[in-house]
Amino acid sequence: MENISLSIFFPCYNDAGTIGSLVLSANEVAKSLTNDFEIIVVDDDSNDRSKEILKSLVEVCGALRVIYHEKNKGYGGTLRTGFNNAIKEFVFYTDGDGQYDVKELVVLCKKMNENIDYVNGYKLKRNDPWYRIVIGKIYHHTMKLIFGFKIRDVDCDFRLIKRSIFDRVELKNNSGVICVEMITKFHQSNLKFREVGVTHYHRLHGKSQFFNFSRIIRVIIDLFYLWCELKLNKPTIRKQK
Repeated sequence: MENISLSIFFPCYNDAGTIGSLVLSANEVAKSLTNDFEIIVVDDDSNDRSKEILKSLVEVCGALRVIYHEKNKGYGGTLRTGFNNAIKEFVFYTDGDGQYDVKELVVLCKKMNENIDYVNGYKLKRNDPWYRIVIGKIYHHTMKLIFGFKIRDVDCDFRLIKRSIFDRVELKNNSGVICVEMITKFHQSNLKFREVGVTHYHRLHGKSQFFNFSRIIRVIIDLFYLWCELKLNKPTIRKQK
């Protein structure tokens, strides 16, 4: 991982309480790894102070590039924007809510080599309310059974990925289902991966966008269509150029 080029990006939706410290921390970590890096924040039409904070950060962090959605596109749509706009050889992303420590990117980099396509974090201990822990376990094991991937924590958004993967794998979902879509398509493409335990922190600011009735119904519908696409039809895998 010497002399790498690295894109770090954060999806951001109403993360005013955490996004500033994440960007500054990412800037320091990236400097310790390489001289060739960029930091991207994709703001999904936040309605708190996130946009104001990001505009001030651009003035002090030369590596930062902010992309603003004119209307909310959802978590999946925000990730897709980040992947599509990252230009470096490796792409690292994690959420903008501060539940993961960006400094642990160093641990992921130690596991990456030319024979590995992506390194996925898994939560050593989930610091969430008990009901979220229970629902998270049920969700993960159900998705693993239905879609057949082998990764131990599909819901851990702390990933280091070779940018070239997205020349072959096309992601389509705009909801949180994109994580299941991504890992399943990676699995179907026979991509090689490693896993690293990472620290998960209690949410100090904001609230989860997942736990409301309408969103859960939307996720169930999206999962059904995803299953039909991946299990009944051939996965959308682009040929390498």
